[in-house]
Amino acid sequence: MQKTSLIALARHELAHAMEASSGRSSKTVFGGHEHQLRQTVIALRAGENLSEHANPGEATLQVLHGRVLLKAGEVSWNGSVGDLLTVPAGLHSLDAVEDSVVLFTVVKIR
Repeated sequence: MQKTSLIALARHELAHAMEASSGRSSKTVFGGHEHQLRQTVIALRAGENLSEHANPGEATLQVLHGRVLLKAGEVSWNGSVGDLLTVPAGLHSLDAVEDSVVLFTVVKIR
């Protein structure tokens, strides 16, 4: 068994994002190539984004810190601390409205 403090990890990744030229930082906390389930903490400095992309399988975002905007075409969803957003199956993007950290969970299609 492994125990991870998401609060401590969110604080750590956000500190890295604040210093990074890209304005973002991430760490996979569970999963990888040998697993179908993958969970990644992603930190974004305010104003940064993850440009439009497709997800590799069913996915959710849990907002751990800040506020984000998840977009799919003309539709968007606001996410605040504690919100769980279901990531749409098609193309989507994520914008950081404030300095933000999310837990991205995906079940990869094999």
